[in-house]
Amino acid sequence: MVLIMCGCQCQLRHMHVLLLAALWPQTTEREAEVDQLSMKFGKRLKQQIQESLPEWRDKFLSYKELKKLVKLISSAPPLLNESLEYGKSEAEFVYLLNNEIDKFNAFFMEQEEDFIIQHKELQQRIQRVIDTWGPNGNQPSEADYKEEMEKIRKDIVNFHGEMVLLENYSNMNYTGLAKILKKYDKRTGGLLRLPFIQKVLQQPFFITDLVSKLVKECENTIDAVFPAEEEDTSREKKEAITVAGDGIFRNTVAALMTMQEIRRGSSTYSHFSLPPLNLPDSDLIHSLQLNSPIPIL
Repeated sequence: MVLIMCGCQCQLRHMHVLLLAALWPQTTEREAEVDQLSMKFGKRLKQQIQESLPEWRDKFLSYKELKKLVKLISSAPPLLNESLEYGKSEAEFVYLLNNEIDKFNAFFMEQEEDFIIQHKELQQRIQRVIDTWGPNGNQPSEADYKEEMEKIRKDIVNFHGEMVLLENYSNMNYTGLAKILKKYDKRTGGLLRLPFIQKVLQQPFFITDLVSKLVKECENTIDAVFPAEEEDTSREKKEAITVAGDGIFRNTVAALMTMQEIRRGSSTYSHFSLPPLNLPDSDLIHSLQLNSPIPIL
């Protein structure tokens, strides 16, 4: 698969595209890719959790457990919607969903707070290096300046990757909730999905504006402080392949590829569908063609 950047100048996005090109299956592997497209959401979520950061893995939706509960409720003897037993079953299901939302919110807000602190610290580090070893610093040193700036550049790239992963965390959990609610309504005759999703749309874990803003500021910082130089493309790609083996790059690429596969898996669309990944003006997202909503099948 060939990815085209459409004139993108951002080094972060350019590096991610090189990584995607290095990791994406070649045409000789298309049959395996087709099998991936038919993968059910539960398997996709499990795969995404495995590809996520280790400390994040217990923070995702307990999709399998909720699916089992829906099956258990729906397999019980038929109950009238207004019956006491039906009310108890639905209350238990809603209680578990609310616990999941509390889990998402607590984790998401903790990550947001950490990102705000990290962003400020990175800006302060850049200024200290400029003031100390820059051309007009109190101890000008080109060697020290380049060495310290390279460390900061790597930290910014990792920081950017973690924020993209959090965007994906929000998207995956919303999609899982919408899917499990649809299963519940379909199998029990309930009417939970619409009011519950309306509640979800107001939750902190779903509102990613701040993270999106920090992602964009990271990209702007890389462009402003570390201007792109004319480099050999083959050498860049070789470096991209080298770092793709593990770490935040690998996790970020896996997240973006999962979102792409989910979005193109079906043309089904409804008012429960998730909007496009919210990375404003990101050529990376356009290059991955992530501009169609995630279908809630």
